[in-house]
Amino acid sequence: MLETRCPECGFDAGSVERSQIAVLTRSAVEAWRHALAGPDVQSRPAPDVWSALEYGSHCRDVCRIFRLRVALMLEQDNPVFANWDQDATALQERYWAGDPAAVADEIAVDGESAAVAFDSVTDGQWSRKGRRSNGSVFTVESLGRYFVHDLVHHLNDVGRPLAGSA
Repeated sequence: MLETRCPECGFDAGSVERSQIAVLTRSAVEAWRHALAGPDVQSRPAPDVWSALEYGSHCRDVCRIFRLRVALMLEQDNPVFANWDQDATALQERYWAGDPAAVADEIAVDGESAAVAFDSVTDGQWSRKGRRSNGSVFTVESLGRYFVHDLVHHLNDVGRPLAGSA
């Protein structure tokens, strides 16, 4: 989804400028706070579709993981990221059982940490590379676009599209 508009949420990650990554992160974090304050956030719309709380818990962890990956890319040459099994994490961390207000607070903290990490990237660092365990190569810039797409995409999943993101 880095080269084309996402057919599901409409987000065009390829059009995101470097300077927008932290701004969009902060906007998404605020939207998540509202999404997790709504009614029925623990209810799944279908048995195989996560609730807003589960998606919010996932996005909190996305903020944590991507902040760490940016730091790793800035500290090491071409690091390989540890594998992250998102589904296993959801089960292990019991995403469905979290406190929505606590998850909203955690997204705020972890999202701001991720935004600060992207804000701190200098012009010469945006092209630094890192690799996922499956061999996919990212630059700091493409990782930032991928990250923001994840946050925005899941807002769309819970019916709270981020204004101006499509």
